[in-house]
Amino acid sequence: MKKFTYLSIFTLLVASAILVISGCTKEGPQGIAGTNGENGINGQDGTAGCAECHDNNQTLFAMVNQWEHSTHALGGNYERNSTSCATCHTSQGFLERMASGEQVTAEAINNPNPINCYTCHKIHDTYTTADWDFTYQNPVELWYVNDTKAMYDMGKSNVCANCHQGRVVSPSPVVGSPDMYTVTSSRFGMHHGPVANMFVGSGGYEVGSGYANSLHSTTVENGCVTCHMATAYGAQAGGHTFGVGYDYHGSMELNDAGCVACHEDGVEAIVEYRQTETNALLADLKQILMDMSILGEDDLVITSSSDPIILTADQAGAVINYQFVREDRSGGVHNPTYSKKLLENTIAALTN
Repeated sequence: MKKFTYLSIFTLLVASAILVISGCTKEGPQGIAGTNGENGINGQDGTAGCAECHDNNQTLFAMVNQWEHSTHALGGNYERNSTSCATCHTSQGFLERMASGEQVTAEAINNPNPINCYTCHKIHDTYTTADWDFTYQNPVELWYVNDTKAMYDMGKSNVCANCHQGRVVSPSPVVGSPDMYTVTSSRFGMHHGPVANMFVGSGGYEVGSGYANSLHSTTVENGCVTCHMATAYGAQAGGHTFGVGYDYHGSMELNDAGCVACHEDGVEAIVEYRQTETNALLADLKQILMDMSILGEDDLVITSSSDPIILTADQAGAVINYQFVREDRSGGVHNPTYSKKLLENTIAALTN
């Protein structure tokens, strides 16, 4: 009974408080009737920016499809993520190098990516077509050009030249020097793809005289991309495949879409002639270096850190020139005048 009384009293108190609060709440007078405001301006469609690139004309898909068949995507060795390799073998390392100006990254690159759209273009910076702008457009000061500086400045291909150039060679032989050079690395030379050096005709061991460049060095405004990114043949050549040759029913064909502006009568015969000439000179130089027990059949120098090879300036320079022309991989096409003279003079220096 006592419990019931306490509960009843509590309930009455709560009910009374609610009535008091309700009684203190009053509605104010209605305000003056107003008018409807003007309709606001519609905001931008959230996908409007995206549609500038991601539309339905399939161009973007074609470029991605071409890239997926390229060496950049399939064979760029992007697992080489150490501080000295990542600057060219990985997308993240390249962008870090472009920002820092250093030839190495601060640390090894985690989760390395191959060279891709984001490497060369400012993808998703503005979500407009400005995202196709290059991440690097300035002239490139090439790494190894003997003791002189050489610049590569060929428009849209400047971004390419940052990596497609020879590395610094050490020891670096000086023409005419009486010094002997100790070589301990079997991979002594300019590394893979010294294309930018070859294109502008700079970086070889220039023994002898008569050096000059082909018209490619001065008349092909955008360098590499003129031929390597010409109108694509499917996903086999040109465009973002960066290739110039493709297989057509078992026969290797040349995608000459970028060449015909200058070579109106066709370029296949010219390419075949230059490559035959260059490859013959390369074979002669290789045989001479093999006879001197400097170079092996595998194109590596016969040396090691425990058993170094001692070379004259001309011998060390000959190895550099052999690897330079071989690793350019155009068979002399990029700069036929320079590559031919480089090989001829090197052979003469070793045999006279």
